[in-house]
Amino acid sequence: MKVVLGTNVLLAAFGTHGLCKSVFELCLERHEVFLSEHILREVERHLRTKFRMTTTLATNVLNFLREHVAVIEPETMPPSACRDADDLPVLGTCQAADADCLVTGDADLLVLSSCGPTKILTPREFYERTRHE
Repeated sequence: MKVVLGTNVLLAAFGTHGLCKSVFELCLERHEVFLSEHILREVERHLRTKFRMTTTLATNVLNFLREHVAVIEPETMPPSACRDADDLPVLGTCQAADADCLVTGDADLLVLSSCGPTKILTPREFYERTRHE
């Protein structure tokens, strides 16, 4: 399955030891994960500001992600695709990857439930649907 992981899922995967870490590990083991530079920049910014990671540690996280996932260029999405313009590159990443699923905790994306063929799921929904595959 082709999966795009949202910024908040990635942050929780590296910043906590809960469900999002399990989702991230499951995705690395069994699925193709796609991100964009937009998502990676958001992750880096939040690791440094909200999580107060050192530059070295944040760089290590980004290097790990770049080594283990496909980083692609998002397609351009129309402004009407979602209510938060900052989320357009995330949806564009899904389109460019021809993703089966976007895993996110972002309410502005979850309200859509899908974007074309891409299902938009919470980490819990994704984990429950895929952990026994």
